[in-house]
Amino acid sequence: MWQRPSGNHMSVSPAGLAVVFSRLRAVILVSAADRRGGGSTRSSKRRRSMYLYGGVVQIALKRVYEWAKTERRWYTLGFFAMGSSCSNHLGIPTAKGPNPVGCTDFMMDHTAQGSFFRLYYPCQETETAEKPDWVPSMEYFYGLADFMKINRTLSEKIFDYLFGSYKIPAYVDAPFKCNEKCPVIIFSHGLGAFRTLYSAICAELASRGFIVASVEHRDESASATFYFHENTEPEVTQKSLPKTSSAPVQDHLVKEWMYYRALQRGESEFPLRNKQVKQRADECIMALDKLTEINSGVAVQNVLQTQFDWTTLQNSMDLCRTAVMGHSFGGATTVEALCKEVKFKCGVALDAWMVPLDDEIFPRVKQPIFFINSEKFQWAGNISRMKKLDSTVIQRKMITIRGTVHQSFPDFTFLTGNWLGKLLKLKGEIDPELAIDLCNRATLAFLQRHLGLEKDFNQWDPLIDGEDENLIPGTNVILLQSAI
Repeated sequence: MWQRPSGNHMSVSPAGLAVVFSRLRAVILVSAADRRGGGSTRSSKRRRSMYLYGGVVQIALKRVYEWAKTERRWYTLGFFAMGSSCSNHLGIPTAKGPNPVGCTDFMMDHTAQGSFFRLYYPCQETETAEKPDWVPSMEYFYGLADFMKINRTLSEKIFDYLFGSYKIPAYVDAPFKCNEKCPVIIFSHGLGAFRTLYSAICAELASRGFIVASVEHRDESASATFYFHENTEPEVTQKSLPKTSSAPVQDHLVKEWMYYRALQRGESEFPLRNKQVKQRADECIMALDKLTEINSGVAVQNVLQTQFDWTTLQNSMDLCRTAVMGHSFGGATTVEALCKEVKFKCGVALDAWMVPLDDEIFPRVKQPIFFINSEKFQWAGNISRMKKLDSTVIQRKMITIRGTVHQSFPDFTFLTGNWLGKLLKLKGEIDPELAIDLCNRATLAFLQRHLGLEKDFNQWDPLIDGEDENLIPGTNVILLQSAI
């Protein structure tokens, strides 16, 4: 991947840090005031949408980049982003389970209609395998820039400088190893994200004996993704293609990038998002179908031609114990997938954004669901839609993690210092590792309960009911009877 600027960082004075802090703080306060301002219901929804889709972050990054153009200010920004002390060690936390974790990418069918996911799995101990880059190629930075509506060239420098050197806590193409059949989880990313941004959660689940497929959606809700078309010009071969991915492909295929599709001016949001959530659910089901084929011994062709031996996964999966999980838009995708596919025995929705869903699907969902929410993101209308799934016969649980924000679930929360992370709403008040541990342990307990696992995850059963000083049973949002 790309390297951060070389050379010694210039010393940063307290005054310099104060200037950075004051400018960032001003940006956030102005944006927050705009969100709190009065207006019609429609304008209120528009402000919420702006907040949901990174409006605060996009404004902040624009202003920060304009301020940080000089070299001295650039290094000041880097120092500020890392925190006030060199002792702050940023990085995605390693998994805590008993199994080392491997990962590999899988693409079956090179077209946009095919299945594409990152697979996390228990692996053999290895000293030679490498850990992959957290952001696989610069095109994903371009996609993030498009999503946040900022200039690609400007944002690439910021993203690369802050995040370009981080690695995922898993070993690329490491040999699969597990002493028993693995339950399966299909994971769906949020709006503007992609398959690698939830590696702390996916790696932790794999370390506990799960096989996890983190889908990269092709509905134009990912900040970026890619597929291939067949090349009819023989002189254009793989050797002439830009090297943006470590995995080779067949010479006759040419890579095509698909970027985030923003709402057009005057376009209604629900029809687009409803169409997307249906496609996303279908892609989750397709990923499960592909894993089913692999498990049954059907020969598969991975377009990406990784070094991983897929035949080692034959008869490795317990497909009677499958679940679907996702964050934000992926939380809505979880509900939609449960409605469409009964093979999913339960679902876990992290800070779910329920807006894209049709009301009619709620009574058709028959599986248990666990809503794990942040303290700062949810609002009455969204919670009331979750409550429509309440049942007296099917377990539907909800907890809220104190001190968390919407971005406490993706990996971004581990990769910025406290000041910048909080100002850009990537961190909450709670320690991010404590928050993700609570999320993961509650998830594992719920999965054991509803997949019938014979593990020790039931030691965390109290978390399902919010029994912890850092948890709120149910929600912190006040619901009026009219909202319900």
